[in-house]
Amino acid sequence: MVRRKSSVQLRVLTKMTPVCPFVKAARPDDASSRKPSENQNKQQTGHESKVKQESGDSASISPKCPFGYDSQTFKLGPFSCMICQALLFQCSKCLPCSHVYCKACISRFKDCPLCGADIEKTEADTNLQDVVDRFIDGHARIKRSQVDTDQKEVAGEKKTVIYEDVSLERGAFLVQQAMRAFRANNIESAKSRLSLCAEDIREQIERMGNTSELCSQLGAVLGMLGDCCRALGDAGSAVNYFEESVNFLEKVSTDDLEIKHTLSVSLNKIGDLKYYDGDLQAARSYYCQGLNVRRNAIKHHSTVPSQILDVAISLAKVADVDKNLGNEDVAVDGFEEGIKLLEGLKLNSEEVGLEQRRLSVLEFFNGQLPKKQHD
Repeated sequence: MVRRKSSVQLRVLTKMTPVCPFVKAARPDDASSRKPSENQNKQQTGHESKVKQESGDSASISPKCPFGYDSQTFKLGPFSCMICQALLFQCSKCLPCSHVYCKACISRFKDCPLCGADIEKTEADTNLQDVVDRFIDGHARIKRSQVDTDQKEVAGEKKTVIYEDVSLERGAFLVQQAMRAFRANNIESAKSRLSLCAEDIREQIERMGNTSELCSQLGAVLGMLGDCCRALGDAGSAVNYFEESVNFLEKVSTDDLEIKHTLSVSLNKIGDLKYYDGDLQAARSYYCQGLNVRRNAIKHHSTVPSQILDVAISLAKVADVDKNLGNEDVAVDGFEEGIKLLEGLKLNSEEVGLEQRRLSVLEFFNGQLPKKQHD
């Protein structure tokens, strides 16, 4: 297997929703929005590369996706579902119009979203799905071969290319497709893409070891897989994914606030699932772990409003469990600590979203405290 050079970096949620953990990739339609002058320059560069290639300059070999796509030109097309705007998953053909969508997407419709024809029935299009799967397997994996400058090249010898990531790392591509599917509620498709991404990262870990970058990537992707399982109602698998996410994120020795936030979110989500399952003691244990992570984060970042808000939210979770367990005094202490943090939090006028969250959590805290007796 060719070793892929990783160029990804953890990106974390700010509102406890799945977010791509990789570097921000170019939008698939960026190529079509380029200015004419940019396109002319690109054509000129391409012409120059062709001339050099014909003259035997190996450095000019232009890497391209084996299916005719690359990350700068990929658009919605024959491999994409027009409903979720992600790559097709479990291709289903509408009859009689023959338009193809993801099985989960088209199952919500009685007529074709493209042509409006009544759907008499749908059938699996396994041939097209095989092509899509091969596309995913080969996408963004070609690069120019490394030529040993000490070796003399044979004149006229055909240059070889190696499948490798070029402009968009495969993991980023898979997560991009998963996020599109998740937003369109095609959860099975999202889960499938994220599973492929997790397998890729595990293979890299086997070769390179538990590096901070790979552990942070895998931790984030596993957390997103947990979200998929939770959305599908599979609480057991969701807990397993979140726990594995925690395991890898804890291997990352860093003060990166985003990683700490992701770690605390995974811990809180396990706590939520335990809470809904009626296991309050287990829920409290995970909530407390999340609270400790967030307390440690604000030791060195005490002026970051989002971190203070995170601590207040964790305090609310722990205190709520204490209240349900009958530990009223402990719960009151937690609620009062949270109120003190939120009342002392100073936000700028631009931070409207944080202010709304602050007021919402503060309202919850005040609603949980026993009414004070007035003289």
